[in-house]
Amino acid sequence: MQNRTPRIPEQPAPNPVGPHGPDSPEARFTVELATVVTGARRRALRDGDRQIDTAHLLHSLVESDPEVREVFDGGPQLAKVLGYLVQRSIGYGLRWQGSVEDSGAVPVVRDPARDPAREPAAAAEGWSPSAVAAMEGALHRADLRGERRARGLDLLAALAADGECRAVEVLSRAGVDARWLGERAEERTAEASWWV
Repeated sequence: MQNRTPRIPEQPAPNPVGPHGPDSPEARFTVELATVVTGARRRALRDGDRQIDTAHLLHSLVESDPEVREVFDGGPQLAKVLGYLVQRSIGYGLRWQGSVEDSGAVPVVRDPARDPAREPAAAAEGWSPSAVAAMEGALHRADLRGERRARGLDLLAALAADGECRAVEVLSRAGVDARWLGERAEERTAEASWWV
């Protein structure tokens, strides 16, 4: 008897964020954070969105990073956040389709003197300005600690710091204080760095 299940073709590898090489932005992500970026890209494609935005990043963070899940105040709070994120493609969030997320966190006109290897999404198409700012913020937080690699908690803190982004809108609707969440993420990151 033959298996009649159709073979699913291999999907192409997702586009990296920024240029390749040892000094590229993706080389500065932990494996967990690189997984988050890949998941956010797939989610944006699946939802038919033109750009990866901060809500895609938040959704992928919550789904794939156990350190991020631990920062939330228990399972019910996390379930409520995930509920809003899942509803994005079936009702809540549909008003976002076709629009560019720009909370003003990053100027649209970029300084040409800046190093593109330090800007994870600036060189990559398909990122909202707010998502670019969040990725830059995650790398900046790692730099401040003297660490080369940014973690999921760095990205969560950066998302929570942008009060006008879609990720914070989702958190607010779910009853999560973004400022409190960002502070908890930074505390956990500091604790983890101290033990390393």
